Amino acid sequence: MPAIFHDRKNATHAAARRICRVRRGFWCCWPSAVILSLALTPSLWAAPKLKLATSGTGFTVAGVSPAYTASFGSMNALAFGAPATNVTATALSNGALYFTTLTASVQAIGGNTGVVKAYVSTNFIGNAASAMIVYGCAAPSACTSSGQFSALGTSQAGATTLASGLNNGSSSANVGLAIFLPDNNGASAFTGLSALGCTVSFDLYLNGSNTVSDTVTLALINETVQSAVQLTVGSAAGGLTIGNAGGPLLDPFTMNFGNVNALGIGPSAGLTTVAQAGGIIYSTPYHVLPVFTDMSQTSATVKACVSTTFTHSVILSLKDSTTGSVGSFSNISTNCGAATSLTSSAGDRSTVARYLGLFVSNVNGATAFTGLDNATLTYTLTVP
Repeated sequence: MPAIFHDRKNATHAAARRICRVRRGFWCCWPSAVILSLALTPSLWAAPKLKLATSGTGFTVAGVSPAYTASFGSMNALAFGAPATNVTATALSNGALYFTTLTASVQAIGGNTGVVKAYVSTNFIGNAASAMIVYGCAAPSACTSSGQFSALGTSQAGATTLASGLNNGSSSANVGLAIFLPDNNGASAFTGLSALGCTVSFDLYLNGSNTVSDTVTLALINETVQSAVQLTVGSAAGGLTIGNAGGPLLDPFTMNFGNVNALGIGPSAGLTTVAQAGGIIYSTPYHVLPVFTDMSQTSATVKACVSTTFTHSVILSLKDSTTGSVGSFSNISTNCGAATSLTSSAGDRSTVARYLGLFVSNVNGATAFTGLDNATLTYTLTVP
């Protein structure tokens, strides 16, 4: 029996040693098991992330998640001048749109599908809010024309969807962002630097949920609005064609009265003859279109002068009329320092309808003239 007891004691001791070794082995392995677990945890349990970046053709997006910055630079509602790098400016009938693109991407969303929505969370301050309105364009649109953009909401509830269907296989999309500058005159006009700018918030939603999974912001800073004016002349229905091959910023506009005579015989298409003592007036309707933006006043003055008279000014002279009727024509000043006023209450993009008359004298003798001659009219738009 003692021997048996001794054997049991040895057996128990041996078992204890084995357990101890196992425990020691387990204890020695435990730190590496913890390290492995910690290494795996971020990739398995990381929160979904939304990021913004510069696209291949868009303006520069600076910063890191969750706060980014960018700028459209100097702008005006007529799209004059060169816009900032990788920003496109296009003139519209009521202002101008400056637009570009940026990349929105998602990470760590597993097998989920992401949707990105954007809204203006902090708007421009004061009059700048009505002078600059933020627009967006949703992927997969190319976002290369004004018709693809629409105004962003100014609350999270009214956010605009800019990207959808994002997943691990297609985790990024190029979306459009723009600033629309409407014609903005009078008390609401704004010019200058908006250093604080505005903030656009981008929210990530997963699987159609109404719960935001991540948010990043893009601050549009140092945006500058410039005032701008433009004056064009154009053809009116039934009148002579007015040409301008170079565009409104590259004068001159041109008008050709063709063959004229002091009897008013055979006027060209677009011309009518009006009786005038000492000769005849060849008359045509035409339009003057003033455009002005971000000016403190809402009306303007338009004047005209004959800056270069006809060489044979005794025979040929230019006249102005509001109606084109007999007796309504008056001489256009040949002194541009005292130009003839066409209107003192022109509105922005409001057509001013006038009649231009070419008077042909019936004089004979030494001062008579036949042949080709030219003159130049200069129009001036003044906005107080």
